[in-house]
Amino acid sequence: MSITTNQRESAAERVYRSVKADILTGTLSGGQLLSEGEIATALGVSRTPVREGFLRLETEGWLKLYPKRGALVSAPDMHEAVHVCQSRYFVETGCIRAITAPTSDVRRRADVVAELRASLARQRDLVTAGDLAGFAAEDTHFHRTFVDAADNPILSAFYETLRERQQRMVATSIGRPGSDVPAIIDCHSALTEHLEAGDADGFATTLANHLMTVHRIDLPGVTVPGVSQ
Repeated sequence: MSITTNQRESAAERVYRSVKADILTGTLSGGQLLSEGEIATALGVSRTPVREGFLRLETEGWLKLYPKRGALVSAPDMHEAVHVCQSRYFVETGCIRAITAPTSDVRRRADVVAELRASLARQRDLVTAGDLAGFAAEDTHFHRTFVDAADNPILSAFYETLRERQQRMVATSIGRPGSDVPAIIDCHSALTEHLEAGDADGFATTLANHLMTVHRIDLPGVTVPGVSQ
């Protein structure tokens, strides 16, 4: 039986999504070499859709292909981590200032706080269950919640472009020896309390320390009280 174009595309899509999910959750780490044959066997497909999926992942920067050898998972460098966290800091703090402005909707802020507290509960449950990949995804959702609450579609669209890198960075950071996931949840709780109190400056300070501590980086250009440069 011949394989149709649609079937081949479907298989390639499955390869793409499966390998990408493993990269984003840290199951596949930077520097790991992938074999077309091993992926094909694991997913029950031929090498052709694996090759097509790999090409798409290389285009997006997740893999580096080496003919006849396989594909190397690209490792995020320190510059990327700094740039992502800088972008997140400026977008997230800007959105918080909009949400806490004197003219903002107090009831809407209360709704956002309730959403964040629900996310905190899910984070604790995920940690208790030992689901760090799920926690990384929920962490990304937590921060996205107050960005979307600012009701600025341009900022939300830009922030969405950071989502996958953000999720992978969190998964990588919490997978390191010595990482303190409960402390991350404590910081998320503090961020929620700052929002509830309308304390945008306190939120900015906590967020900067949070990003630098979790990802073990400095944030050039971020000047808030209590944050070293």
